[in-house]
Amino acid sequence: MTIGQSNFAQKTFEITTKNNVLVLETDKDNSLLLSYIGKKLKNVAEYSSIQSLDKYKPGSDDLFNKREAYIASGSLNLLEPALTVTHADGNKSTELTFSRVEEKQIDQNRKLTSIVLKDAKYNFEVSLHYLSYFNEDVIEQWVQIVHKEKGDVVLNKYASANLTLSGKKFFLKNHYSGWGREMRSEEQQLLHGIKTIDSKLGTRNNLLNSSSFMISIDQPATEDLGEVVAGSLEWTGNFRLDFETFDEYYLRLTAGINNFSGNYTLKPGEEFITPRFVYTYSANGKGIASRNLQNWARNYQLLEGMGERSTLLNNWETTYFDFNDEKLNHLIQDTKKLGVDVFLLDDGWFGNKFPRNNATAGLGDWQFNKQKLANGISALGREATANGVKFGIWLEPEMVNPKSELYENHPDWIIRQPERKEYYMRNQLVLDLSNPKVQDFVFNTVDEVFKEVPDLAFIKWDCNSLIYNANSPTLKNQDHFYLEYVKGLNSVLERIRKKYPKIPMMLCAGGGTRVDYAALKYFTEFWPSDNTNPFDRIFIQWEYSYYFPSVAVDNHVTDMGKQPIKFKTDVAMMGKLGYDVKVNELDEKELLFSQNAVKIYNSIKDIVWHGQQYRLQDPYENKVAAISYVSETRDTAIIFNYYVSTLYNAKNAIPIKLKGLDPDKMYKIEEVNLYPGTTSPIDSQRSYSGDFLMTVGINPEADAGRTSVVLKVMTL
Repeated sequence: MTIGQSNFAQKTFEITTKNNVLVLETDKDNSLLLSYIGKKLKNVAEYSSIQSLDKYKPGSDDLFNKREAYIASGSLNLLEPALTVTHADGNKSTELTFSRVEEKQIDQNRKLTSIVLKDAKYNFEVSLHYLSYFNEDVIEQWVQIVHKEKGDVVLNKYASANLTLSGKKFFLKNHYSGWGREMRSEEQQLLHGIKTIDSKLGTRNNLLNSSSFMISIDQPATEDLGEVVAGSLEWTGNFRLDFETFDEYYLRLTAGINNFSGNYTLKPGEEFITPRFVYTYSANGKGIASRNLQNWARNYQLLEGMGERSTLLNNWETTYFDFNDEKLNHLIQDTKKLGVDVFLLDDGWFGNKFPRNNATAGLGDWQFNKQKLANGISALGREATANGVKFGIWLEPEMVNPKSELYENHPDWIIRQPERKEYYMRNQLVLDLSNPKVQDFVFNTVDEVFKEVPDLAFIKWDCNSLIYNANSPTLKNQDHFYLEYVKGLNSVLERIRKKYPKIPMMLCAGGGTRVDYAALKYFTEFWPSDNTNPFDRIFIQWEYSYYFPSVAVDNHVTDMGKQPIKFKTDVAMMGKLGYDVKVNELDEKELLFSQNAVKIYNSIKDIVWHGQQYRLQDPYENKVAAISYVSETRDTAIIFNYYVSTLYNAKNAIPIKLKGLDPDKMYKIEEVNLYPGTTSPIDSQRSYSGDFLMTVGINPEADAGRTSVVLKVMTL
């Protein structure tokens, strides 16, 4: 349906989901305003009354604060814009007014609303796209820009979305990181001025700051109380999030690509499409906001989000770079002994002239090392098959070591400034994916591995370096470099997925520094952190849970940390379980426990991966952290409880209230994943109503002697 332009009549557009609505309206100047985001009204006719309550109406003294849906600079607006343009004649002002709207019902759950804005002076058009997901209460928003001016137009800033929120106070939950300490959380009131969270790193875009966040309105929201807007930018490159308060009662959020060193020249007739910004509104706390994003991700964004995952044994922390055929064959046998699905061969299997015996050489030379692997990776694949397990492999195809044949043969494929010193991270440089020849090389690298191992079952795709001295040897306009790099990466991933649509792939970037929903279109899962100490991982995994579903989060049992193997395993079960341990060094009880743990995990993993997640007790404020996953039918729940107190002999005396159960059903509770020789204090014969468990709760009796407890709640 297309609604034409009218110069005088106010027009109201509602982007609706199951519980929420985003209301857009035109004013008498034909500007498009965002007048409301929140719970749906019972009487839809009243949406048109919202604008009359807004103090910023045409004719007031504060026109520059008008709540436009997409704010351009150079004219009325004097706050942070979403769009800044240098037109073909050099003019830097843009005034966007409503032209038309197009609506398309994609299916019963999804509707696309496209609102076209035009500049009256220039032949310049901006289309605002809103894709609503009804049942998930989620909206994806992005912008399409096109012009037919007489010359090139330069886009100086080109955000994906503006949202203007109203309230008395605003509180931002954001996340800052470093290697091994990803997703550290802070929550702060947004006071006067503007707060910008951004990345200029080129790759590993979330290394310092996350592109996911939550905003609480009026007061800091809890899990179950308060208004929340949760959002995440779908972009695997430099990003920018601006949060600007104005006139005490408004917050303007602008999200998109970072325009740092990124003026984009747009030719007449050429289209520019921004990445998508995904967000949700919750009137009842952060928990619902998280579940909305998780449900959307599993159903629509994450590759195979509703599918299965493989449990694997990785050799990295067992051998590092020091291995050969014999060692790896023993590890393949250990994979079978442990009972997991895949043996994953990590870094160090390639390079001959410059063998990959440490992190200084060989990267880029993707031929198997003949000294380590006399019969190649194809023989390892056959060995895995013979032992009844599958074979996976580590790759870092975007990178190159200076000590490599690739560096010697193709210096024009490498990102670096001419005649300047090279700067390395982990002794490596980044290949220029804006170059189609490099894109072919990366695709062929993956393709050749499949030719060697046709039954390849898993790829761990790493990315360990940032982009220093950003410059493409072949790109004509260096202002386009950062965008073209990401486009090149996505082009390669599209080709891989077209030829190998089902192969599970882990997104890794020296840990979790590249986790965004654009990348997760191509990957089944991600590696949250190289820090696998289970105590630290509780907090890291907890923070990722605000935005990403557990089926996407890879958690491994490793030798890091001094905690017992049961604690390590229970923490890793809060997502996609894996192992990176020396199986042959486990004692009899540890091995028996681990083998049983894999079986137990296989019996509960579907609920952990695809159930509704409830954060029950915060690790920052309690002696015991608790998180649960509840089946869609509400007849089964898995509850993970972790003792996190550092005080001597502290106890959790207060019952933990469960969530998401059916209050009218009766349940019994069983402790699972017990260590051999131990008994549980939980009475599995006793029954409780869902009402009791959610109102009064149950004490898992986790303490310094029982540091982790996994409970299975089942209907009678």
